[in-house]
Amino acid sequence: MPLHIFRFFHLLVLAISIFIGSCHSRIGPYYRFMKDASLAPLFSRYDYIVIGGGTSGCALAATLSQNATVLVLERGGSPYENPKATDIESFAATLSEIGPSSWSQLFISEDGVYNTRARVLGGGSVLNAGFYTRASGEFVREAGWKEKEVKAAYEWVERKVAFEPSMMTWQSAVKEGLVEAGVVPYNGFTYEHSYGTKIGGTIFDRSGHRHTAADLLEYADPNRLVVYLHACVHKILFTTKGRPRPRAYGVIFKDGKGVFHKAELVKHSLNDIILSAGAIGSPQLLMLSGVGPRVHLMKHGIKPLVDQPMVGKGMGDNPMNALFVPSPSPVEVSLIQVVGITKFENALFIRCLGQNNIPICL
Repeated sequence: MPLHIFRFFHLLVLAISIFIGSCHSRIGPYYRFMKDASLAPLFSRYDYIVIGGGTSGCALAATLSQNATVLVLERGGSPYENPKATDIESFAATLSEIGPSSWSQLFISEDGVYNTRARVLGGGSVLNAGFYTRASGEFVREAGWKEKEVKAAYEWVERKVAFEPSMMTWQSAVKEGLVEAGVVPYNGFTYEHSYGTKIGGTIFDRSGHRHTAADLLEYADPNRLVVYLHACVHKILFTTKGRPRPRAYGVIFKDGKGVFHKAELVKHSLNDIILSAGAIGSPQLLMLSGVGPRVHLMKHGIKPLVDQPMVGKGMGDNPMNALFVPSPSPVEVSLIQVVGITKFENALFIRCLGQNNIPICL
């Protein structure tokens, strides 16, 4: 796959508002390239170093390993450690588990808004609501991508993680409500970006098990890929020797036992360090490495390497409203399956988490 295709992998498995669950694969637990960071050598070299084994990181690592050696550094654990957490019924339980080694890490924004970050191989796709859809043709054309290659990339992902959902009571009601409200036409089940109301894909199979970006590593060449879990990257190393601008050449990471390790790129031109640590982790790591707003870095005792005031700026989230509706009978867990797409590119959806016969509709 061309590398630029995976820039929009986040559009494929949408992390919609809130996170969920785990992932399931018959092959996943037997990945021999997946190891604890405490087993890593103190120094190593690779063609590519991927920081963050989330939705983008796993897809890129699987592809790059076909022709190069790849190291993936993931601060969390394996989503295959707890098979029960892969079930759709574990949606709320997995999300609310916020212990020291949990997949879900609670944080509070400066505005006082509670949210969670993923801390597990597979990233947000292990915790989110699992709605799958393709980008619009207009988006692809404006980006200048080749539509044939984009289609092949979609299918590459869909073979592992996308399924047609089983429509049940709540989502059927959502579908009828959107159509009645004028979000038309009704397009049935489709992965395509279609105006109106449609049934999209889900990353839960018919047995209720979750499939995530971690499953994409089944495509990887196991002889060229190493994934270290519980590997917390502390700094990206840069060099300015003989160069007008700094170039990243290595990373420092710490394992769960507190031991520091160093990994560098093999010394040739066709290699890179790929930072895919999420909307919070990526700018944080850049700033810890000296790339960011000069004044902010100096305030925290970090020597500025590149004064880039936009690092960490402009991040926002989607609004969410929760409705608590009493129900006289048990309520199914109903994640996002139906979406209404307006001409203004707004997406309307509802999901329900049943607890004590009270559906919490989001």
